Amino acid sequence: MLPPFIIEQIRRREEDEARRRNEQQPRLELPVDAFPPRPETKEDEDDAGRGVVILELL
Repeated sequence: MLPPFIIEQIRRREEDEARRRNEQQPRLELPVDAFPPRPETKEDEDDAGRGVVILELL
């Protein structure tokens, strides 16, 4: 059996390697704050059941 400090060192190396791999992955940031929610109106109540979502891919 390995001493505890060696097991801890191996665990840290594996975590560091996983963190580096995650940092190299491309990320998609969504502009959540670009379109603030608008107040609901009578028209919104009529269209509430439609569920239409439009995404524009660039």
